[in-house]
Amino acid sequence: MYVRSWKKGNKIYASVVKSVRVGKKVKQETVVYLGEVTEEQLPYLKAAYAKNKPKLVYDDKIGDNK
Repeated sequence: MYVRSWKKGNKIYASVVKSVRVGKKVKQETVVYLGEVTEEQLPYLKAAYAKNKPKLVYDDKIGDNK
C-alpha cells in the first residue's frame, strides 16, 4: 500500500492505494480516500505507509531541565 496524492487547483488530496493483480495485469485499488491534506501532512502520511519505515530520531535533551 502507498499514499497517492494529487493537486486540484491550489488544494492537495490524498488516498491510500494498494496494487491488485487482475488476470495478468496489475491495477491500483483505492483502500481509503483521505480527502484534502496539507503539504506539511503529506510526508508523514507517505512515511506511515512506506515499505521501508524511516527511523524516528528523538532529542533526549528536550525533556531535561538541566
